[in-house]
Order: sequence, then C-alpha cells, then structure tokens
Amino acid sequence: MSSAPIQVIDGSAIDSSGSLNIQDLLLENPAFGSPAISRTNSNFSTASAGVATVDLRNLGSARTLVLVNGRRYVSGVPGSSAVDLNTIPSQFIERVEIMTGGASSVYGSDAVAGVVNFVLKDGYEGIEFEGQYGESKEGDDQSRQFSFTSGLSSADGKGQAMFHLGYSDQGAVFSRDRKRSAVDQYSGIYFEDDPAANPGAIFDAVSPFYSSFPPQGRFDAGDSRFTYDASNNLKNGFSTNGSETTAADGFNRSGVRTIAIPTERYLFASNGSYELSENHSFFFEGTYAATSTDTQLEPFPFASDDIYANGRVPIEFEVNGALLRNAFVPDDIFNAATDTDGDGRRDIFFAKRLSDIGNRGAKADRDTFRFALGFEGQINDNWFYDTYYVYGKTKESQISSGLVNVQSFRQGLAAVTDTLDLDQDGITNEAICIDETSRGFNCAPVNIFGYNSLSQEAIDFVRAPSMLSTSVEQEIVGGNVSGDLFELPAGMIGIAAGFEYREEFSRSEFDALQQSGLNAGNAIPATEGSFDVTEYYVEANIPLLESVTMNAAVRLSDYSTVGNTESWNVGLDWAVSDSLRIRATRARSTRAPNIDELFSPPSQTFPSGLNDPCQGVTSSGGGAAGDACRADSGIANNIATNGSFTLNQSDLQGISGFNRGNPDLSEEVGNSVTVGVVFTPEELISGLDITLDYFDIEIDDAIVSTPRQFILDQCYGGGDKDFCNFITRRSTSSGNNSAGSIEFIDSGVSNSGGLGTEGVDLTMTYSADIGPGAFRTRLAYTYLIDGYNIPLPGAAKDEFAGEIGASEHKANWNFGYKLNDFDFNWSLTYIGSADFDDQFLSGFDIPAGSIGIGSVTYHDVQASYHFNDSVELYAGANNLFDKEPPRIVTGVSGSSTGTETDAGTYDPIGQTFYVGFRSKF
Repeated sequence: MSSAPIQVIDGSAIDSSGSLNIQDLLLENPAFGSPAISRTNSNFSTASAGVATVDLRNLGSARTLVLVNGRRYVSGVPGSSAVDLNTIPSQFIERVEIMTGGASSVYGSDAVAGVVNFVLKDGYEGIEFEGQYGESKEGDDQSRQFSFTSGLSSADGKGQAMFHLGYSDQGAVFSRDRKRSAVDQYSGIYFEDDPAANPGAIFDAVSPFYSSFPPQGRFDAGDSRFTYDASNNLKNGFSTNGSETTAADGFNRSGVRTIAIPTERYLFASNGSYELSENHSFFFEGTYAATSTDTQLEPFPFASDDIYANGRVPIEFEVNGALLRNAFVPDDIFNAATDTDGDGRRDIFFAKRLSDIGNRGAKADRDTFRFALGFEGQINDNWFYDTYYVYGKTKESQISSGLVNVQSFRQGLAAVTDTLDLDQDGITNEAICIDETSRGFNCAPVNIFGYNSLSQEAIDFVRAPSMLSTSVEQEIVGGNVSGDLFELPAGMIGIAAGFEYREEFSRSEFDALQQSGLNAGNAIPATEGSFDVTEYYVEANIPLLESVTMNAAVRLSDYSTVGNTESWNVGLDWAVSDSLRIRATRARSTRAPNIDELFSPPSQTFPSGLNDPCQGVTSSGGGAAGDACRADSGIANNIATNGSFTLNQSDLQGISGFNRGNPDLSEEVGNSVTVGVVFTPEELISGLDITLDYFDIEIDDAIVSTPRQFILDQCYGGGDKDFCNFITRRSTSSGNNSAGSIEFIDSGVSNSGGLGTEGVDLTMTYSADIGPGAFRTRLAYTYLIDGYNIPLPGAAKDEFAGEIGASEHKANWNFGYKLNDFDFNWSLTYIGSADFDDQFLSGFDIPAGSIGIGSVTYHDVQASYHFNDSVELYAGANNLFDKEPPRIVTGVSGSSTGTETDAGTYDPIGQTFYVGFRSKF
C-alpha cells in the first residue's frame, strides 16, 4: 500500500462522463485548480490557444508532472513542461492516477504539487467502435467524436498489440450568443466616487461600454472631433456609448469575440509487446496527435500613435515645392485641422477599428509525435528490470490575421491627389503615394475616412499576417531495477533504483514584423533554449513491524542549468487493523526553471484587471500614496486639468508591459507533509472505502513573476520605491490616452517568492446490490485551509485560499445504478463561494473577504443501454439545469475576456446534450 494519497479515475468514469477531452473530466476533481489554458479561457492568447493543461492544488501547471504509463510526456506549450491533454485520447485511457504532494524523489522535477499518470489500455483483443454527437441548448458547441480501437495477439501468444484511431471536433461558442456577454461592459466599481461605501457596484455592469475605436474612424482635428454616422455621413462630435437622444458611435467588441475555441483533433495511439524469451520482453508505445484551433476576436484597434511617435498624422505634404493635402481628407476635417507639432503643416489624430482588414484571429496546427520503446524482464526470481528510450516532439504552425504592416500603412497614408504627374504615367488627379520608392513596391493610397474606406489594393498593400513556428523536443534514456534486498523479521526489504538522462529543447519564433512590433501587435522576440539533466534514484520499502512499513526515496539530479539538486521522501504506513490504516509522508521536492523562465527575452503583453492606486487622487491629501502619485509630472498635469487624477476607457484598457526571463534562476524547493487515514469497514459495511488526508505544501525560493498589482501597490502604497522603476507613465496626453496614465508595467521572474497550500481531502466510494440492481457512488471533497503566495522575501502573504478559482470547498459526487442492461449515472460538481482577489479589492479600500460570489453546483447525467454484449447506446446532458456562471464583469480580477466570468473555473457554455454508441466485437 502507498503511504502517499492516490486517487484513481477508471475507464468507466471516463465513459460515463461523455467528455471528448480528458481535461474536462479531471477539472471536476477538487484536487485540481483552474487550468492555465483551456479552450474557454485562451481566445486572446498569442500562442498555445486551445491547449488543455492541468494544475494540481492551484500551484501552477509547471508544478504538476504529467506522465503516460509512468514515463514523461513531451510538452505541448513551448518553453514549459505543460502537457497538452488534447494529445491523449480519452477512449484509450484505462485509468488516471492522481498522486498529490511532493513526488520529485520518485518521478523527478516538476512534481512539486503532484503527479497525474495516464495509464493506457493494453492486452485488449477485438475491435471497438465509438461515435458521439452533441450540442448546446443554444445550438452551438456542436461536437463530434469517432474512434476505432483494435487489439490482437500473435498465434504463439508471445506478441500483442493495440491500435487506436480517433477524431473529434468541438465547435465554437461566441460571446454574442450568450446574453450575459453579448454587449461590451465594464464593472461599475471603477465609476464609484467612494467604492468602499458601495462594494456591490463590482457587480454593476456599465453597459454598453463600447470601444472608442470604431470601424468608421474617430478624428481629432484642432478642437473638433469627427466621425461618421451609420449612413457613412461625416458628422461633428463623437459619443462612444450614445444616450437616449444620441446614437452610439463606439464598437461592440463582444459581437465578435469567442467564448469556446473550435478545436479539431486527429489521434493515433498504439502499444504492444513481444516476448523474446521466457524472462525478457520488448515493448513499445506510440502516439501521434494533430490538433487544429481557430481563435477569433475583434478587428485591430489602430491609431495614429501606432504609426507616429507623437500621434499626429500629417494631412499636408510639401511635394516639389508645392503644399498638397491628403487625397481623401474631407473638407470639414481639413479646415478644422491645425499644426500641433510645429512643422508648419496641418495634422490630425485618428483612431480606427481595422474592420476592412478583417477580424483578428489565429489558425494553429499542432502536431505531437511520441514513441517509447524498451526492454523489460526478470533477472531472477526476486529481481526485475526495465530499460527505455523515449522521444517526443511537438510542432506548431500558426497564422494570425487582422494585422497590418505599420510602415506600409504610414507610406499609404502619405498620399495626395497627383496633380503633378509624380509617377510620370501621363495621368493626373489620381490618388498616389508620395514616396517614389514605396510606389516601386506597389504602394496603394490608404483612405481611413469612413466605413469600408480601404480599397482592395490598399488592403493588399498593408495586410501583414503574423507567422509563428514553434518546436519542442524531448529525449529520454532510462532504466530501473527492483527486487527484494534481504529479509527482516517483519518481511523483505523491497528496493528500486534507476537512472534517467533527459534532454529538452524549445524554440518559439514569430515573423520579423511581430518580433519588432511593426504589425501593431505585441512585440514578441524569439525564444530558444535547451537543457539536459542526469538523475539517479533509490527507493526502498522497509517493513519495520508486521503492521508498519516505511517507504523512503532519494533522487539526485545534475542539471546543465542549475547544477545539482536533491529530492527525498520518507513515509510510514500503519495497518492498525483490517479496516483501518494510518499513513504519513514527508517529502522534499525540487523544480528546476523551465526554458521560458530562463531564456525568454522581453515579450510584450497587455495585462487586465489592474487597479491604478492613483485614480481619484486630488491636489492634496491621500497620505503617502497621494504624495507618491503627485510626484509624477503626468499625474500632476492630469490633476491640474481635471481636479483629480482621471482615467478614460483607453487608459483603463490600454496598459502594456514586458515579461522577462532570468538566466540566473536557481531551483525552487518544495516541502510537503501528508497525513491520512484509510477506513475500509468490510465487516460493518461491505463495499465502503473512506480516505481522509491532510496536506501541507510549502515552496521556498519559488520561481514567480512579480504580480503587476503588487508592483503598483509597492510603488504607491508606501512600500519599496524601487518598484517604481518598472512603471512607465505618460508625461502628457497622447492620442487616446491621458497624461499620467500607465503605458507600461514590466515584470520578470525570480527566485524571490514563496508559495504554499494546506487542506484536507476526503474520498468515499461505496457499492452494493440494492433492490434488483447494483448501486455505486463516489465522493471527492477538498477543504482548502490555506493558500498563499509571497511576491518577495519579507513581503506579506497574498492569500488566495477562498478566492475565485480557489474556493475553500469543492466536491464531486457521482451516483450510479445498473439494472440488467440499463445503466444510469448522475454527477454533481460543487464549487463553493469565493471572494474577489484581495489585492484587487485593496485598490478600492474594500476589505479582503468582504465581497464575492456564491456557490455553484453543476449536474451531469448519462443513461446507457446494452442491447447485447456488442452494442451499447448512451445519451447524456452536461449542466443539466443550465446553471449560469457567476457574474464576474470585465475589469474585475478573474474575469476571462469575452465571457464575463472565470471561464477556466466555471461553465461559460451552458446546458449541452449528447448521444453516442459503442460497439465491440
């Protein structure tokens, strides 16, 4: 028996869930936190959108080790160790073993929070077909799944092999098709004069809260602002959200955004073995997965300051001594324009949604290939061995649309009516690009004024799809021996020892325009790196008494990046009686930094959910925070103009920054304790099994990115002023943005943090013959006592236990009843009430824990009928009662863009139905 707690999800639970992706089923288990990436929370990701990851204990996917048949699996996310569960076919899984707590001494780095081991089917003979179709109540999220599994043995019985072919297709769900997210909105807490007096405003949606970047354009000329009405007529004035008497001129981004990313998968898996002699066998495993995802979001918000440093676009040009005006500028805008930058020519500012270019989005094709082969056998009656070689590779090719070449756009804007026959083609009075060199590259004049204003030639000239190519490779050689060492009075000492050599490589490279930020998108340089590690381990099971066994293990690792590391664990298992066992484990785990954490150059991001501590500060008062804010010249200018530091929509939603790796990182060390009891009262209640386990995991020198809200609070909240160096504010108003507004907040990774979690797991299974049929039930419950991160040594704990995504109480309870050929299953998933992030609330002077969201219970059901031994039909419903997710409005920490909830924790799709069949021969 294991001294560490292990939960098992078997194949029947997978079948009764109707899940196309094993991630969906695992997330019902309360030991898992919200995933970093899923198809419902990654539509805005610049890479790896639609990948499916897992996160034990809310400690991060980098601290959860995913194995297949006990061996490592190649990452699906460049630069990290996170495995893409899209590549593991659900129908080919025999069971899933979930081991929580530190397990690095046995399995190696990354197992700080625990291990998820997928054990695949083997030894099957026959043929199995499966098909399934489903869709949501709204008619979207249409899903299809087909699979074929076959197993056979050689005539002499020495060889066996299994093969699996699978296909699945999950359709899109758009924000516009759910009432809660159909219209752009923003939390009302930002617009309260005294948020602490009315914290409930956090739930109030200011709606519509359209974007001020409209497809028809917004133009500032002199003291006037122009736009176009719905009939494409120029008008003076602009109202983003409109009023009772004025039509809205802004753009509803939610009309284009995606809640669930369409995901298509082709899967192949196989395994087999051949008996070379009585005591020695050869084995192999193979997996290939081709996954396609397609994200979609609103067209790009483009403005003058994306092109010109001062944000001013000239509409007059000196050509051959003559002053010519822009070929397309309307008279009213031209006449209102002035020279604002002192070059003697009129200029304007513009903001325009690039609908003519098309929606933004990314089509990604990922291919994962992995094989393992080796030998296993018996050395003598007491000793066994296995050796193996594993190779895995993930490649991704992504094309992103809706972007433009900024330099080409600038060249196209510099267009005049050719009264001078500049191109010497004998034709005058046509629009032409001024620059002769750009004309040689087919420069087409760009008209930004009004709806559908760009010609096809201009679209072709400025359009610049972004290309991403990634590659992840993993290569492993290892071996193990195990057997009985010698006998003690209480029994034999069992021992296992082994070694593993592993190489990891990752490369992620965008095209040149994306890397330099010249397509108006994020500036993301190429990241490339590698490391290797050699590891040795010894594990022993020592019977101290007839009823007490000690388990101990140690693992020594030598990394090319951080040098030598050590992991160990010691556990005790005491069989108090036939029905009661007590177990305890003390473990030290290590995690070496991954490739992104070590080698990532500054990469641009656009963080959300930040609260500027200076918002609302006036010319006096506010204590030390007020003084720190007013010390910034931009904030002081803003206060002088508005009376208090005031931010507009673009300021709130336009914060950028750069994330950085750190080649000087060292390993992080996790210390964990688990203590539990196992109760199996067979004589009292046959079929009942109960486990109760306490866990406590603390990570020192944790590899963390300093939270940006923490940086803001330190700079302006009386903390460490050095953090102000990570913040860049605008000294004057620029284009859409106000003086003093935040332009950049940078963050990097370091070994400066602490991370921890503490709680209790309860599992219960029971099965019995009740009435004419067989009843079964399984409960998994987690009580989260504590969860925290420490951004810097000496800093106060940032508690996350009980906050959104980490509820104190979570449970999953399954009930099943089988009567002859009929089988019924009911599953309840409970997510307890949760508070809003305390750091977010502190920015509004709202006490931590004073406001949050209520609990949610989801009901999933499935019924199946076996017509005979070969054919089974089944039907089911997920989220049977169409439970709406908790309201987490845009602007609030925890809200997934486009969903108005935390789409990684809660169901943003709603009620879905499915039907299917299984046929075995």
